[in-house]
Amino acid sequence: MTTTSMAEWSSNLLYISFIMYLVATLFFGGSIRQKNTTETNQQKWGYIGIILTIIGFVAQIGYFFLRWGAAGHAPVSNLFEFTTFFGMMLVGAFIIIYFMYKSTVLGVIALPFALLVIAYASMFPKEINPLIPALQSDWLKIHVTTVSAGEAILSISFVAGLIYLLKSVNHVKGSKQSFWLETVMYGMIVVLGFVVASTTFTLTNYEAQFQYVDQKGAEAISEYTLPAIVGPNEGELLTGDGMEPLVEMPALINAKKLNSVIWSFLVGTGIYLLLRLILRKRIAAKLQPLVKNVNLDLMDEIGYRSVLIGFPVFTLGGIIFAMIWAQIAWTRFWGWDPKEVWALITFLFYAAFLHLRLSKGWHGEKSAWLAVVGVAIILFNLVAVNLIIAGLHSYA
Repeated sequence: MTTTSMAEWSSNLLYISFIMYLVATLFFGGSIRQKNTTETNQQKWGYIGIILTIIGFVAQIGYFFLRWGAAGHAPVSNLFEFTTFFGMMLVGAFIIIYFMYKSTVLGVIALPFALLVIAYASMFPKEINPLIPALQSDWLKIHVTTVSAGEAILSISFVAGLIYLLKSVNHVKGSKQSFWLETVMYGMIVVLGFVVASTTFTLTNYEAQFQYVDQKGAEAISEYTLPAIVGPNEGELLTGDGMEPLVEMPALINAKKLNSVIWSFLVGTGIYLLLRLILRKRIAAKLQPLVKNVNLDLMDEIGYRSVLIGFPVFTLGGIIFAMIWAQIAWTRFWGWDPKEVWALITFLFYAAFLHLRLSKGWHGEKSAWLAVVGVAIILFNLVAVNLIIAGLHSYA
């Protein structure tokens, strides 16, 4: 099989996995939505859902190894590859948890979350390129895959925590908990906004080129696929059909990626307001009836065990392996690069999570909120730090 055909087949398998996860979500949703559903029927719908999920997961594994063969290296070297791998690990963690607890409601949140992650990944360049010298190391697959696996397991705590909160939070007017839970819903829709905005302008073949001055004072070219609300440092528009930026950003900020974040919020806010207009109530309140039969103690246990397993895996990949590779690549274990700082923040947060859980008795709602905040930190690192702040890890 040629490199080109392997790349094409890998893309097809990723598409198949996306479809399988989508259909599986419908079956998991059906298992909890039917009125007067017997336990046997729930198990039947859940069984179909998990079979489809496994088929999708196998297809995504096929995508991963075919792309590895086409690229000649582990496909985790840019935002598309890393985020796709993160989505795959998330589904893998869900499958393991499902067989441990047989809870179909987890699939109603976990699979849409994975779909959102994969859709988000697909908005980045998919071309297979040779590794830059800094990434030509066996530590690439060791460090990055371990980090992604740890974050995926930790994300299951978010899924369980969100389900817990959807059932337990009282959506009365003026409730602070209801407000913050709705903020979580809004944040997920903002990510969807990025997918919608990128897809829309890609279909219109929008592209604008800017010449600008980078951090080192050298002239460079930046290609925008979304109209420029913010432009690069000392940027000059080279294409006649592009939009002149409203604001110029300093060299420290990656203006192109910040522009993507701004468009995500603009389009995501529009989608959110449209949904609120259609539903005539908060999205979290609309979802609450779907989880009315959830066992809160079970969700609390799943959330805690996910952190108990995910935290040491993340620590191994995000702190220990990262420091070893940093010493090899940059001759220092630590350098306060933005990625390193947020990895440390993530580590300290989950260490505090376990401390508060075990020593202070933070169970139930408190634990669920911590799980939600923890994944917000992970996603901030994945989205904002990657897209906005320039650093040694800005390979994408």
